[in-house]
Amino acid sequence: MKYTQPSTNLGAPCLDSETWARKLAPRLTRLLLTLTACHRAPQLPLIAIIVPSQDNPYFKAEAEAAAARALQLGYRVRIDAHNDDAYRQDNLIDAAIASNAAALILDNAGTDASISTVRRATQAGIAVFLIDREISAHGIAKAQIISDNDQGARLAAQAFAQALNNHGDYAELIGRESDANAQIRTHGFHAILDASPQLKLVAAQSANWSQSEAFQKTETMLQAHPSISGIIAGNDTMALGAAAAVKGANRPDIRITGFDGSNDAINAINSGELTATVLQPAAFISQLAVDQADLYLHTHTTGKPELQIIPCDLVDKSNAAHYKDFAKLP
Repeated sequence: MKYTQPSTNLGAPCLDSETWARKLAPRLTRLLLTLTACHRAPQLPLIAIIVPSQDNPYFKAEAEAAAARALQLGYRVRIDAHNDDAYRQDNLIDAAIASNAAALILDNAGTDASISTVRRATQAGIAVFLIDREISAHGIAKAQIISDNDQGARLAAQAFAQALNNHGDYAELIGRESDANAQIRTHGFHAILDASPQLKLVAAQSANWSQSEAFQKTETMLQAHPSISGIIAGNDTMALGAAAAVKGANRPDIRITGFDGSNDAINAINSGELTATVLQPAAFISQLAVDQADLYLHTHTTGKPELQIIPCDLVDKSNAAHYKDFAKLP
């Protein structure tokens, strides 16, 4: 009788070592990745920061101040710019939602156009903190922290009127017409300037917050109205564009006032190219927004009202040394 060795494969086909390795390798790799992930440190929560532009000094200062404070508090950060385009802002908000951002620091693309976007982010569980520009709806964002644009505009107008001795022809450079802050500032300017009957507005143009546009518009206004003795601008970038045009026209007699408190504007005040500007505390507002976001993420409250309005400072030659990087020096 012939002896037959019992099978040890229990009905399974016999596999050589190379086949076993080929079949087991992917499973072992997945197992090792799983075990590694279990021991990996948890990913830091994300704070998304979206501003109108990273080229404009004011908006760049906002983003950098917010990012620095968020990193200091232990968050990851991502900075984007919507370029005042509501459609691009929508896409950036969608990206923040897809990235599971814990909080959003937003200088928005329009007081009305941004409402649905802010609502969508809030409904997705993102704590939204608005800076610089408010939206025309309340109870959606956790906070809206803005400069007092009306108060700042009145300060600028008072300094401008004083520089012109309350008489003479003047021109105004207005910001982007769709921006609520542009309208608030021009209203604040005229609340003061229109009270002086000997001050006459002879030209007003929108330069869309742009230095190059302001340069071109100022050249045109000076040619059409050589009697202009002052130019009041809705931001420093436009004021600096006007200053360049005035310099090119060899009109050192023209007084120019800006708004924002940028380093370039302060340097121009010291050199005599600008008369004054108004500081919007961009760095302080951005840091405050991040601090409140951090508090909210830990306690589910900011302890503050939703709308928070921060006063502006007038900056002229007498105190320019006390301001830098959109902040008052300690």
